[in-house]
Amino acid sequence: MTHTPFASLIQSIKDCTTCEPELPAGCRPVLQANPRAVILVAGQAPGRRVHETGVPFNDPSGDRLRSWMGIDRDRFYDETKMAIIPMGFCYPGTGSRGDLPPRSECASQWHEKLLAALPAIQLTLVIGQYAQAYHLAGARKSTVTETVRQWREYWPQRLPLPHPSPRNNLWLRKNPWFEQEVIPVLQARVAQLLNV
Repeated sequence: MTHTPFASLIQSIKDCTTCEPELPAGCRPVLQANPRAVILVAGQAPGRRVHETGVPFNDPSGDRLRSWMGIDRDRFYDETKMAIIPMGFCYPGTGSRGDLPPRSECASQWHEKLLAALPAIQLTLVIGQYAQAYHLAGARKSTVTETVRQWREYWPQRLPLPHPSPRNNLWLRKNPWFEQEVIPVLQARVAQLLNV
């Protein structure tokens, strides 16, 4: 059986061990991608539970993200519609203030090739500071809050989001405008793109 160039790229990513010596739980690249996907979820890095299951956003953060998008698990895990590409593909371990930042090697080694192989993407959800630094580059603001507050500058191709982690409950309480103003627009766009 011959692999398509895309399938070969995905297999190369899944076989990658570049960071193995630096990863306390070892390498287990977690992503979801298909050239037909129309929405890209650009996240940070898998957490411990995602590392253990090998399923992206298979945790409370994923539950909240799916709620924000207004879709169920079946739609979220339909790779022909949704690509899920974190900045770091493997669980980076935990530090004193939560999970460590994503390893930078993934972006430099894989992201340009992988994103170029996703021609149908019409909306990129840019989640958290590390994804925003990469996907918004010079267009992001000084903080995640300000970047998200100025979401209209990036719309409709990209939408910066705070991380949906339960650790961000305080941020959501302090910024009620986010769920009042941004979430309905996001849900309408997702429904349009997925023909819901």
